[in-house]
Amino acid sequence: MTETESRIGRTAVGSTAEGTDDFVFTFSFETYADAVRRGMMRPPDRIVSSLMRSPNVGRMVVANPFRWLPRVTMSPVLDRDARFPASDRIWLHSPARRRRADRLDPPDVAAEYAAYDASLWREVQRRELADPVALTCNPLVAGFSPFDWARQVTFFARDDWLSSPGRSDYWPAFREAYRRISASGRGVVAVSAQILERIEPTGPHEVVANGVEPAEWLQAPPPEPDWLARVPRSRAVYVGTLDSRLDVEGIADFARVRPDVHTVLVGPLPDASYIAPLRALANVHVHGSVGRAELIATLRNCDLALVSHRRTALTEAMSPLKLYEYLAAGLPVLSIDLPPVRDISDRVWLTPAVSDFIDVVDAALQAGPADEAARVAFVEANSWTARHERIIALARGV
Repeated sequence: MTETESRIGRTAVGSTAEGTDDFVFTFSFETYADAVRRGMMRPPDRIVSSLMRSPNVGRMVVANPFRWLPRVTMSPVLDRDARFPASDRIWLHSPARRRRADRLDPPDVAAEYAAYDASLWREVQRRELADPVALTCNPLVAGFSPFDWARQVTFFARDDWLSSPGRSDYWPAFREAYRRISASGRGVVAVSAQILERIEPTGPHEVVANGVEPAEWLQAPPPEPDWLARVPRSRAVYVGTLDSRLDVEGIADFARVRPDVHTVLVGPLPDASYIAPLRALANVHVHGSVGRAELIATLRNCDLALVSHRRTALTEAMSPLKLYEYLAAGLPVLSIDLPPVRDISDRVWLTPAVSDFIDVVDAALQAGPADEAARVAFVEANSWTARHERIIALARGV
């Protein structure tokens, strides 16, 4: 009997409560500790939190991506600030390998993720998961891992990885992963229809956009951070990584034409030279990454929000998380016209380009903060809980 036949034929000794399923969840390219340090705020982080609470989930293994063996060995010390909440039904698994760098050539990637899959299977046996389903946020795991032991496999696509400029070295492997996902009939949940179109799934699939956490947005407005208090109003805020997706030229044009509007850019800055043209503009303010509480306080104390992206293959497929948080904060939003941001709210002013924000900014400012009842209704209608119920149901095949 082959190893595959043994996996398929083996009966798990664990038992799962009626109406629940055992799960294996895998992150993409970051670990659970990374998620904790950023405040459990990205879509995969939110999903794993919901899985931990879901009455439809029995036992669960949460798997980190492959990491270098010495790093995994030192994890209890290096990650002591981000402890996993293990219990008698939920465990963290950290697969280790002897090489530091990822393999990039598709045949090598296939071998790598066969080894990753074998590590998951051993953990499934160890924890006695019964006929588990797999939900992965990693396109390479979704495409290359055999998953012979899983009843069903679902890929959660939060971005079009094949358009991510920061991972261009991976593009051949991502392209092959998409092809394999399509051919395999595995399930796909994507945050936009454009991502589904690029993967072309043949199995169960659904668009589930990003959302918000009501507990973060239904409190009284917090006081503004000290650094923000020094920025004059009106304030137009952008939150996100300040990288190539940001239309620097368009922001500069907007700032020059409207010196009375102060643009506030908040987020990590991988390459300071990218936004160098904005440094000379007195009404453009750049601030580094902030924690969740400070982010919410920032948004609740601005007047306008921006989705000021360049038009690229990546941004055309995004379901911008920031857009939902802007609207949860009650802000009017200026955005370039991209398919995933249409028809979300009548408080989003769409323009062909960022430089065209000057044509609609007065209307947005005049609209002002959202009516409180309407703001609360938006938050409740777009909660992560509601989103994740759909994802969990698709992953379970119900």
